[in-house]
Amino acid sequence: MTQELTGNTGASITVELDLASPISSYTIRRADKIPVGTADFVVISDVREERIFFHTEVCQDFGGRDLVDLLVSKALTDSIRENATVVPLCPMFARHLRVHSDTFTASGGVFRQPIPDDIGVITRATLGEA
Repeated sequence: MTQELTGNTGASITVELDLASPISSYTIRRADKIPVGTADFVVISDVREERIFFHTEVCQDFGGRDLVDLLVSKALTDSIRENATVVPLCPMFARHLRVHSDTFTASGGVFRQPIPDDIGVITRATLGEA
């Protein structure tokens, strides 16, 4: 799934979702398809799907904070639409939800605070053991 957006400079960018096992990601690309950022997460399927967002990185040379906000917002909007609980292990997601949690939950979003077991899930996923 790809969505075209416009950054604060007016440049066209896209955000692509790559659902993979064990690690999925959102990738933000410039108009020339060069990737300039990613937000990685692991999906836990239980009664309600959970998405543990654990790593976000954006190249500061291409818009930095604006691109982070676009990337995080897209991931959170998709999580609302897909009825998934967000687990903000990544500091960028945690910061965004600290500031905008009321708006997120008013829009139907659900999140929970990370627990120590989430680190084990991410470790197993990155080692290919999930």
